[in-house]
Amino acid sequence: MTVLRTQLAGVSRRPARLLLTGLAMLVASFVVYATVLAQQITVRTMLDGLSGTPEAADIVVGGQTPTGNLPRLTTADLEQLRAVPGVAEAAGRTEFGGETGGQFLTVTADPGSGPLAVAHVTRGRYPSAPGEIAVTPRTADRMGLPVGTAVSLVTAWKDDGKPARTVRLTVTGLADTRDDYGFTAYAPTATVTALSPDVALYRVDLRLAAGADPAAARAAVDRIVQGLPAPAEGAERAQVRTGADTRTDEANQAASDLTELFAVVGMFVAIAVVAAGLVATSTFRIVFAQRMRQLALLRAVGAGRGSISRALAAEGALTGFVAGLAGVLGALAVGHLLPPVLRGFDVAVSSPGVPLLPAAGVVALSVLITVLAVLAPAFSAAKVAPLEALRSASTTGGRRDIGRLRWAFGLLLALGAAATATYVLVHLPGRDAKDYAAEPMLLTVVISGALAFFALMALGPVLVRPLLATVGWPLRRFGAVGRLAVGGVGAAPRRAAAVSVVVALGVTLIAGVVVTGASVRVLADRELASAVPADFELTANGDERVPAGLLGQAQASPDLAHVTGYRRLDSVRIGADESELPATDLDMRALPTLDGIDVSAGALTGIRPGAIAISGFVTDSSGLRVGDTTTLTSGKKKIRVTVAATLPDTGPLQSYLLLDPADLSALGAPASYSGLLADAAKPGEDGRTAGQKAMQQLVQGRTGLGVQVLADERDQMNLVLDGVLAVAIGLVGLTVLIAVVGVGTTTALSVVERVRESGLLRAVGLSRGGLRAMLTAESSLYGVIGATLGLGLGVPYAWLSIKALGVNAPLALPVWQLAAVFAALVAFTALAGVLPARRASRVSPVAALATDG
Repeated sequence: MTVLRTQLAGVSRRPARLLLTGLAMLVASFVVYATVLAQQITVRTMLDGLSGTPEAADIVVGGQTPTGNLPRLTTADLEQLRAVPGVAEAAGRTEFGGETGGQFLTVTADPGSGPLAVAHVTRGRYPSAPGEIAVTPRTADRMGLPVGTAVSLVTAWKDDGKPARTVRLTVTGLADTRDDYGFTAYAPTATVTALSPDVALYRVDLRLAAGADPAAARAAVDRIVQGLPAPAEGAERAQVRTGADTRTDEANQAASDLTELFAVVGMFVAIAVVAAGLVATSTFRIVFAQRMRQLALLRAVGAGRGSISRALAAEGALTGFVAGLAGVLGALAVGHLLPPVLRGFDVAVSSPGVPLLPAAGVVALSVLITVLAVLAPAFSAAKVAPLEALRSASTTGGRRDIGRLRWAFGLLLALGAAATATYVLVHLPGRDAKDYAAEPMLLTVVISGALAFFALMALGPVLVRPLLATVGWPLRRFGAVGRLAVGGVGAAPRRAAAVSVVVALGVTLIAGVVVTGASVRVLADRELASAVPADFELTANGDERVPAGLLGQAQASPDLAHVTGYRRLDSVRIGADESELPATDLDMRALPTLDGIDVSAGALTGIRPGAIAISGFVTDSSGLRVGDTTTLTSGKKKIRVTVAATLPDTGPLQSYLLLDPADLSALGAPASYSGLLADAAKPGEDGRTAGQKAMQQLVQGRTGLGVQVLADERDQMNLVLDGVLAVAIGLVGLTVLIAVVGVGTTTALSVVERVRESGLLRAVGLSRGGLRAMLTAESSLYGVIGATLGLGLGVPYAWLSIKALGVNAPLALPVWQLAAVFAALVAFTALAGVLPARRASRVSPVAALATDG
């Protein structure tokens, strides 16, 4: 107890040391509890406002789950439900789509006003008469449907591709809704059901009058539903549920999509906690090493090793408790401040509440990790001999050896990492491997990376000096200050290794995400080049063809660029195979995106009369390879061709064969085009809208022609990819943040404990600016060493992960992004040492020399 009181008294005299020692755990506790609050906010927001069922719906009659086999209720069923005693309002839900101006338009049933409405008019009026609709703002803009526009909606087609039923509709207003996809209209239920005899209601929302008995109303509704005819084969039987249960189910289903996301978040948070534990271990080791003289004096006056170890462990527990509590309180303050701030920007989110059990768990976790982090340094410190009291702190703090056992353990881990990585390399899949399971190989890559990182932790002190000799060479060229900084880091290799390894962990993860993201983006660009070769596509339905002058009109439009026509023949047989395959003569040089199409072998530039490119399916089914010759047949036409290139998947426009126009003509293809492809001439949403309107003008008044906006699909995929990469980098940034905190803590502790050394340097002539520069340079060197090690691990393991996925993604090395990561980490770690360096420079040489140790 005497030793414990002595240690706690020392802590109370130097609270800054307690703060610096626990800073990493404070950040980790803040991150962990903030993640809990973020999940609470997200789920509560979904439960409060992201359900598709109106808040006023008391009873819902419909399917149990939103599947494709929804119930088919009639308007007569709706009237029966509306007549139930106590029901104040009934809204039938259904939707039906058709084509107008070559584009698809969905008309959804909604009352448009009252508590059960999900669409609310912002301009004009909501439809009230048959043949009237209201469209969303984006639909009006993208499809050219302002208020007052007359719409011809094709709701059925003949076998020859010509319209069989056309309905005339008038746009009477713009309706604001929760989701606006750019092709949605709203109208009363009677208007939607009149669009086609096939339209049926899939749900009815009922609102009860004030004072109505919910149980009696639901019983009456149940009797009506039970008396309905049995559903047709494949359809669900209607279910009766309360509006509250329906909203909860819908919100939970939406929230369930976040389960995997928060699982991934939890994984990265766990990595951040491990990093915080490493930083805590490093800082305790530094603190205890600098307090060797004090501990030796305690040993000299009779303190045992056990009492010293217990006292140091208690100090660690206190540090963990204070840091964990501060982190939880900080996260709680930010979590409750966030909703009112976001409401100021018209973003409504719910309050997270105060999850007490997770809060207690975070504090307990902080204490546990801090105690575990302090054990090894505490046992080492407890072994100090009483004679150490006669030595200076710096003498004991700069050990450079790691011992034979640690050498053997580190080399064993390194061999394990190399062996598992070699196993993955030997078993990497080929380009088109069949029945390949990526999960076991990815797990092996993760195991190899973990072994490599632990080997780095074990061997770090012996790697620092040779690495420092290389990366520190430019700094030595800056004179005495640079040499002192390099010498200061090299004099304590254990300290440098402990901090640099945490930085290396963050850089490894970031480099892996950056390289993997760049590689996946190249793969996505290749696939999008085939699936979405242009911004817009004008197609002819059935046996229709594009009129001859339409290509010239499109090329003359100032809102369109890269306009090219293509022909398509759907009945081409290859060799002796009787399967009919689609072929096209799309010019592969006409569109910029087509340059990104990947080939398995050969080159697309080799397509010419008598030379073709084939898809991966044709390659597998026919066995043809580049250079082989075969016969193409369509009807009675037959030509002999050579394979110039093979594609891994299907070609542009879902074609299996890419031919020269002369060969397609020889197979009997008509001279007129099957469709046109074009890009928007100007970037951005305005340019795309202008391009879309230009394409619509081309088909205006023509039947059998349609326009598709392919660029929306490309944007959606890019948005998803960008979002995933942003989330991944943001989560990895947690580890980097803790690494930077570790550097700042180490530098601050160095300043606190090396006051005498700083005073001596000042006394022999080093200026305040020189001392600040030296300490800041030391901090930056931690970043340089860690970033170098991190890139050395991150890039190879990213490449190995990409290959282990088996998705044929190339290795993209974004040099400038990696250089930016390196420079940013060095800058952050340098900034982490600025404040401690300023503090050290303010101490006078006389006061510093008078300090003990």
